[in-house]
Amino acid sequence: MSVLIKGGRIVTAADDYVGDIFIEDGKVSLIGGSLDVRADKEIDAGGKYVIPGAIDPHTHMEMPFGGTVSCDDFTSGTTSAAFGGTTAIVDFCLQEPGQSLPDALATWHEKIERAKPLVDVGFHLAVTDLKEGGTLEDLARAPDEGVTSYKLFMAYKGAIMVDDETLFRTMQVASETGALIMVHAENGDAIDVLVKEALAEGKTEPKWHAATRPPITEGEATNRAIQLARVAGAPLYVVHVSCDEAVQPIARARTSDWQAWGETCTQYLFIDETALDQPDFEGAKYVYTPPPRPKQNQEILWHALATDVLSVVSTDHCPFNWDGQKTLGKDDFSKIPNGGPGIENRLHMLHHFGVREGRLSLRRFVELVSTNPARFFGLYPRKGTIAVGSDADIVVFDPEKRHTISAQTHHSNIDYNLYEGTEVVGAPDVVLVRGQVVVENDELVGEPGTGQFVKRARFGEELR
Repeated sequence: MSVLIKGGRIVTAADDYVGDIFIEDGKVSLIGGSLDVRADKEIDAGGKYVIPGAIDPHTHMEMPFGGTVSCDDFTSGTTSAAFGGTTAIVDFCLQEPGQSLPDALATWHEKIERAKPLVDVGFHLAVTDLKEGGTLEDLARAPDEGVTSYKLFMAYKGAIMVDDETLFRTMQVASETGALIMVHAENGDAIDVLVKEALAEGKTEPKWHAATRPPITEGEATNRAIQLARVAGAPLYVVHVSCDEAVQPIARARTSDWQAWGETCTQYLFIDETALDQPDFEGAKYVYTPPPRPKQNQEILWHALATDVLSVVSTDHCPFNWDGQKTLGKDDFSKIPNGGPGIENRLHMLHHFGVREGRLSLRRFVELVSTNPARFFGLYPRKGTIAVGSDADIVVFDPEKRHTISAQTHHSNIDYNLYEGTEVVGAPDVVLVRGQVVVENDELVGEPGTGQFVKRARFGEELR
C-alpha cells in the first residue's frame, strides 16, 4: 500500500520544514514540496507536525516481579504505545535464576509470537545469573542475534541484583562484542539494610518505599557503574535517572568524554515523593524504582535534558494493577510490585510541558523520544528519522488537539493512570508503522501482528 502525507511540518532532530512524504512498501520513497504522485491513501497533514515514530527503549511487558506479572502483554502494551505515538519498543528479556541466556531469549520470542505486537519490538538481554545459568560465551553470542544491549540490576538484592563481579565481567564482554551496557543504578546492599530496619520499626506504608531508597544510593551506584565501565572499556547507558545525585556523575562523564549516557522517564519530571503518602493505600500506585523524588529534582532533570546531560526520555512502562497486584503489599511496602504505566502518555506530557512551555525545542523533543533512542540502540537510520529509505514509522501530530488523560481512555490493561486528569494540548492524530496506518482519529485501525521483531545493529553502527 502506498501513502502520501501532504503539507505537514516535517520535524526531525536535524530539520524542520513543510513538505510531502510518499511511502511505498513500508519505506519512505520520496520527500518534497507538492509531490505529484498517486497513492492508495492520502493524509492531509496541513497545520500538523509530521515526526518520526517515537521509540521507547525501556519497557517491561509480561515481566515477572514479586510473585506476579506486569499486566500488559505485547498486544495490549504495544496498542497503548501506538495510541501514544510510539512505533517501536525495546523490551527487557529477563533471565530467570538458573536459566540459560538462549532459553531466556526464546521465552521472550514466544511471548511476541503468542501476543502479537502492533508496533516493532527489539530485546535487551537482562542478565541476572552468570554462575548457575548464563555463560560468558552465550552472552557474547547475543549480538549475533540482533540483541545488542545487556541490562544489569544493581538493586533488588536477593532477587535479580548482580554483584560487581558479574557487572564487570558483562562489561568486559560488551567491550569485546560491541554491545551497550545498561544499568539500573542503586546500591542494593544499602537499600536492603534500610528496608529491613524500616519494617522492623513497623513502617509498612508506601511512603517508606522512597524513604528507604534515598537519592544518594542512586548517585553512588551511578558513579560506580561509570567507573567500572571505564575500566572495562564498555559504553554505558544509565536507565531511569531520577535525581541530582545521579545527574552529577553523568554530567562529569559527558564533560570528560567518557562513554556514559543517561535517560530519565516521564514520571520523574512530574511526580514527586509526596504522591506516595496518599491515604487508603493509593500511594502504592506510585511505587516504582527509583522512587519519586523531592520535587526540586524535576527542574534539574528538565535542564539536563535540554543541555544533553541526559539523552533520552523513556517510560519504564511496567504496569501492575492497583487492585489485586499493588495490594499484595498492603501490609508491607517491600512487597508492592515495583512499576507503573506510561507508554501511552509520554508524547502528550513532553510536548505540552516541554515544547509548549518552552523547556524543549521541537527538534530536541524529537531527538529525545525518537532519534537518540534509535542511535543508542542500533535502529538508526532505519528508524528515528524521516529520510528516503527509512522505515515509514511516522506520526502525524496535531499540536492543537486537546486531550484529557484518563484511565478510561487509555489502552493498557492497567486500572489507573499516573497522570489522571491532566489536560494537555497536542496529541497524535495518525500513526503509521512501516507505512501501515495503525491509529487514526483516535481509532485503532491496525491489527496485532503489524509489529515485527527487529534485529538491532551493534552500538555505534547503523541499521540498514
